[in-house]
Amino acid sequence: MKYQPVVGLEIHLQVKVKTKMFSRVSSEYFGEPPNTHIDPVSFGLPGALPVPNKEAIKKAVRLAIALNCQINKRIHFDRKNYFYPDLPKGYQISQFDEPIGRDGYVEIEIGDDSRRIRITRLHVEEDTGKSMHSGDESLIDYNKSGVALIEMVTEPDFESVEEVLAFAKRLRQIVRYTDTSDAEMQKGQMRFELNISVKKSGTKELPNYKVEVKNIGSISVLEKVMNFELNRQSELLGKGEEIKNQTRGLKDMTGATLFQRSKESSDDYRYFPEPDIPPIHFSEEYIQEIKKDMPELPNERIKRYLDLGLELEQADNFVEDKARGDYFDLVLESAKDESMAKEFSKWINTDLTGILIKNNKDYSDVQIDPFDLVYLIQMAKDKKITATIAKSVIEEIIKMNKSEKGIAEEIIKTKGLVQIQDESEIDKFIDEVIAENSKVIEDIAKNPNAIKFLVGQVMRKSKGRVNPQVAEEKLSQKLNT
Repeated sequence: MKYQPVVGLEIHLQVKVKTKMFSRVSSEYFGEPPNTHIDPVSFGLPGALPVPNKEAIKKAVRLAIALNCQINKRIHFDRKNYFYPDLPKGYQISQFDEPIGRDGYVEIEIGDDSRRIRITRLHVEEDTGKSMHSGDESLIDYNKSGVALIEMVTEPDFESVEEVLAFAKRLRQIVRYTDTSDAEMQKGQMRFELNISVKKSGTKELPNYKVEVKNIGSISVLEKVMNFELNRQSELLGKGEEIKNQTRGLKDMTGATLFQRSKESSDDYRYFPEPDIPPIHFSEEYIQEIKKDMPELPNERIKRYLDLGLELEQADNFVEDKARGDYFDLVLESAKDESMAKEFSKWINTDLTGILIKNNKDYSDVQIDPFDLVYLIQMAKDKKITATIAKSVIEEIIKMNKSEKGIAEEIIKTKGLVQIQDESEIDKFIDEVIAENSKVIEDIAKNPNAIKFLVGQVMRKSKGRVNPQVAEEKLSQKLNT
């Protein structure tokens, strides 16, 4: 019997702010010595009062708007009570019945189709500490305890692994575009909790159980966990066994999971209003101000690029790598000619990206002025320089590690790299190559591709200043091939 997954996600996101959610301690703890970013508020010591981080709340509202959520104009904080060593207070300040946003959605593309994944709620809370286990010993680092966290919960709308991956990638893009978080998963800034069950294919009735897998720290591991759980649960149901609500943890990076405990319900947490923080009210003016300041979002950006004539893969590259997309936009702005968008895209996505990777750089510090890139591409298009020369000039500028408008033209003029247009000068190189390569010329009758060698020799003699297409045409005419 075939089974299909029914999946919902919980996403935890560390907010990009300087201080923790309820205190003035620095939230930039990554790589710092353990237990050096702590204070009385994190530990809930007597007399230590929490004060909400205004910027974290503003960023949460902005993300909720980007996710098409309705904004609750009155919110309050709650205490979520449970005991665990990495929670020093014995409770977590979170939100329960009045979150910041609710009833939103994210649009994802699957093949040629698109669909909406519903967002149930979005709220802010404080992060917990970090437990580290080695043999029989357990250690706790409280540096991230109290760091501002956004939690998002989806409806169980996913019906395939492909949909979950598309959602995870699109959500990460939105988070980065709105500057909510850097969402660097290797630093724990974006984590997933998977709620997965399976049902018989073709049935509409939802399963009567739910398996939760916590602390998934990468999209590739998320995929592996889904495949593991789909196979594990399908096998159990196929044998007629019952699956109960449970929480499971990762065994390793292969995606295998292990039973941890029976799953809690919200009643187990004994939520009650946080007595030290009064309710917060958002005015309509406050919400409108945030909406006015919203950046272009990934869906809007990809549509704009497709309208310029870019292929979907090209557009995806610019949307996924925001810095690359920003540079592409600067090139378009510098050129003032959108008809060449596809040509610019090809150069940036292939040649420039390759040169940057070769020189251990990326688009956050690309060292070539957009004006110069446009100049070089236009020169190559007009056959005034070869594409090879254009690439070599790009690499030279990047190695110089400085970006000065007009430097590309200066290099070409100083080195005399403009393509030779004088027919007699080209003929001179052709004649020299023919005279020096009689053996190759004999081979052309048997192997027509041997003419490519002669073209290369013309390019070498001319230092790349003869158009290779012109060289091949002239060689063919002189050799009657």
